[in-house]
Amino acid sequence: MGKGGSLSEGVLKKIVLSYTYVAIWIFLSFTVIVYNKYILDKKMYDWPFPISLTMIHMGFCASLAFLLIRVFKVVEPVSMSRDLYLSSVVPIGALYSLSLWLSNSAYIYLSVSFIQMLKALMPVAVYSIGVSLRKESFKTETMVNMLSISFGVAIAAYGEAKFDAWGVVLQLGAVAFEATRLVLIQILLTSKGISLNPITSLYYVAPCCFVFLLVPWIFVEYPILMATSSFHFDFAIFGTNSLCAFALNLAVFLLVGKTSALTMNVAGVVKDWLLIAFSWSVIKDTVTPINLFGYGLAFIGVGYYNHSKLQALKAKEAQKKAAQADEEAGTLLEKRENDGLVKKNESEA
Repeated sequence: MGKGGSLSEGVLKKIVLSYTYVAIWIFLSFTVIVYNKYILDKKMYDWPFPISLTMIHMGFCASLAFLLIRVFKVVEPVSMSRDLYLSSVVPIGALYSLSLWLSNSAYIYLSVSFIQMLKALMPVAVYSIGVSLRKESFKTETMVNMLSISFGVAIAAYGEAKFDAWGVVLQLGAVAFEATRLVLIQILLTSKGISLNPITSLYYVAPCCFVFLLVPWIFVEYPILMATSSFHFDFAIFGTNSLCAFALNLAVFLLVGKTSALTMNVAGVVKDWLLIAFSWSVIKDTVTPINLFGYGLAFIGVGYYNHSKLQALKAKEAQKKAAQADEEAGTLLEKRENDGLVKKNESEA
């Protein structure tokens, strides 16, 4: 086969792999969300203890990450001082624990479809917090886009058949804490040149999350678990659920590392629509036309935001390449001038 055929095979292989990474991530994300809903919902498995479930996840992930790093040496640990851990990882771990706690709690009160609609507010929260912490520059066009997303989510909330105010507060709190965590990762870790993959992230962050969750668990859920004799561990249910949560972290790293963050955002939209369809057809949650109209508006706003980010990234890369080309041209010109000067001196000598 000729060179052109080899190139086509290479491109085809890359496309197939990209779609495979996307499919794996969507499947695992879908599975974790539905599995958590199944465990926490009183009408299904009936184990409504979100702090306990989150602690099980964190304990499992921390243990597995420790084995992979310290015992099997699959991944090298990141060099990190005690001061850096306390000043950077601990705040991120605290926010992560709150985000997971509240998001898991929301599954007790809200449908899967409505939670996915509320999650469309994540770009709004990230941008707003980024502006307030001076990590993002304020732009009127972007703020109008954020308002359009918020307006769409508000319409979806208005059309929700089983609206629960407390559940909405929990989910919005989860979005706010998660957005703050994402911004702080940029400020506290990325800006210092520290990059954590999912395994090293869980190795450092998961134990911190477990400790933070332990305090509210002792006062909120432990007395109820003991009083109702619900303090049991179903290895089949919680083991597979925790394994799926760990695998999802690896899938995120695989998807972003082999494709891009933008691909993950687009895949996230596909996953949200699949979850809405699953929630309506299988779980039998009520999805109203107003729900879909509002989320549709939010979806358009999120799509435009991702498009704007992509264009800005392309422009930045183009400027970087132009600067590199100018630098290389200047170096080449300087070399030619030096070579000419050497030859001139040799001829004069």
